[in-house]
Amino acid sequence: MRNRQKGFSLIELLIVVAIILIIAAIAIPNLLRSKMAANEASAVGSLRSLNTACITYSTTYGSYPTTLASLGPAATASSTTADLIDSVLASGTKSGYTFTFTGGAGTTYSITAIPVTVGTTGQRAFFTNQSGVIRANTTGASPTVTDPPIS
Repeated sequence: MRNRQKGFSLIELLIVVAIILIIAAIAIPNLLRSKMAANEASAVGSLRSLNTACITYSTTYGSYPTTLASLGPAATASSTTADLIDSVLASGTKSGYTFTFTGGAGTTYSITAIPVTVGTTGQRAFFTNQSGVIRANTTGASPTVTDPPIS
């Protein structure tokens, strides 16, 4: 009687590994694009939250804040720490974007959100000011008030 070994041959295993590698080669770029899209959506949402926080701050204290930290968390709210945004956003970096707040003597402000690594954490840079309109720049330059609004 012949003893027949059970199991897979080397060729069969190599074919399975090749198929898995082909599927991974297709899936990984889509996963990275999805992550960039999620980071961009988070940045836009954060800019909306910051605009709302600035309006609330202005209503409460009579002028716009001068720094991002002025909107940050506190045990007791004051004009230096108004407790309107969380500590992550108040630090200036969230979901692969760096947020820069520029106050203009209490009557204006502007906020930019720029990807930490363009092409990896995000593709577009964003800008907003006291108008509340969020604008996007896709050229890699720093976003400004002249860039087109997002839809």
